[in-house]
Amino acid sequence: MAKALNVNPNRMELSRLKRLLLVAKRGHKLLKDKQDALVKEFLVRAKAVYALNEEVEAELGKCYGGFLMARAQTLPQMLEQTLMSASGDLRVDVEYKNVMSVRIPEYTLADRQTELNYGLATSSGTLDVALEKFLAVMPKLVRLAADEKAVRLMALEIERTRRRVNALEHVMIPSYTEAIRSISMKLDEMERSTLSRLMVIKEIVRNH
Repeated sequence: MAKALNVNPNRMELSRLKRLLLVAKRGHKLLKDKQDALVKEFLVRAKAVYALNEEVEAELGKCYGGFLMARAQTLPQMLEQTLMSASGDLRVDVEYKNVMSVRIPEYTLADRQTELNYGLATSSGTLDVALEKFLAVMPKLVRLAADEKAVRLMALEIERTRRRVNALEHVMIPSYTEAIRSISMKLDEMERSTLSRLMVIKEIVRNH
């Protein structure tokens, strides 16, 4: 329910409230359009994230299967030492772009130099294949992380925009409308009262 505004019933206040009501209605339309556009973009991105997540999980499943096979073929201590000796540079570059006032990150893997520089005599070919598959899926993992972050940020912005739209629609605009109606009624009443007094005075003057 809209809260009644405590205002002075005069024409200056009436003009001010009408300007505020106009601004509020324009703001409501802009925010509503923004909310609709955000929801549309959110649904598109969420669908893409779901598809990419399914794809990444399938590829990771193959990687884990390879690691399990390598573990079955190698002593645990030897497998651990082999994995610890592998080295590489997997730096992630971060850039941001603005999508309807939402600062969305974009993650990309820098040119990476990754070498499987462990001793081939102490490892199985299954481990080599599993590591190569894991390195191949890394760009998709990074992209998935960026897309999921973007979806979360857009969801937060949709919620903030929804609260603003509701505040304008259910609180501010009704309050301004009611205040304008109340002032207009009081001004009309004052005008009728003034007109009645003038008519009485005019009648008195005429009779004298």
